[in-house]
Amino acid sequence: MRQFRHEAMNTVFHLRFPGEAKGAADMAIECFEELDRLEGKLSRFREDSEISRINQLAAGETLYLSDETDECLRIALTLHTDTGGLFDITLGRAIRHRKDQEDGPLPAPAGRLLIHPDRPAITCIEPGRELDLGGIGKGYALDYLAGILLQWDAAACLLSSGASTHLAYGMDSWPIELDGDRSTVEIQLERAALSASGTGIQGSHIVHPDPNAPLAVGRHWVIADSAAVADAWSTALILAPADRLPDLLRDSPELLHHFEEIDGVPTKRSLG
Repeated sequence: MRQFRHEAMNTVFHLRFPGEAKGAADMAIECFEELDRLEGKLSRFREDSEISRINQLAAGETLYLSDETDECLRIALTLHTDTGGLFDITLGRAIRHRKDQEDGPLPAPAGRLLIHPDRPAITCIEPGRELDLGGIGKGYALDYLAGILLQWDAAACLLSSGASTHLAYGMDSWPIELDGDRSTVEIQLERAALSASGTGIQGSHIVHPDPNAPLAVGRHWVIADSAAVADAWSTALILAPADRLPDLLRDSPELLHHFEEIDGVPTKRSLG
């Protein structure tokens, strides 16, 4: 196996190619160059990124977007609807408040942004919303890199963002471990993406759209066709009340499999 690593988006990305994988080094170079370019557009920690510029818009101002940023925002908007509002990229102020351990209650959502339906542009209707793509940006990046590998006619590759999100490209299957507190379950990932979200390591860093909701707890793993979808859904399911989980899973055809940690053990849940 040939493996390549690259630091971006506050984590380490890996590309793993089976066997000798002719041309793997050249593919990795292009993928990582594109990854840096994506980070320059999607990171709210870059002052000149499109996301930072959106967060600085005044009322009535419009920003025209690159194709990548526009696509990522539209995917996020669709997932916001699909998850019943649990996945929300506009909670940047509250996320910063939680991560920085600021005093006082979480700031209530305020402001309004409009994504134009017929052009790659976003308008600030009322300031106050801050975008944070932490729950989808890395997954979107893996999907984007898989598109590059497709152009290279790559046979197979496992693309990973840190230890939490993986995308198996091509016909090979890859062993992935789901680590619970009491036991580990190994699965084979093939032509699909897996993403994990949990509060065991970083604490309750995932913010609910309702500032009065209890702190998120638990650990979930989601397998889907798209890494962006898996990334967002694993975040949303952390926030879902137990009595809503069956309905959410049943009404989500984009999900292939779902595991939840129960008594320290990654346990597969029914989607039907």
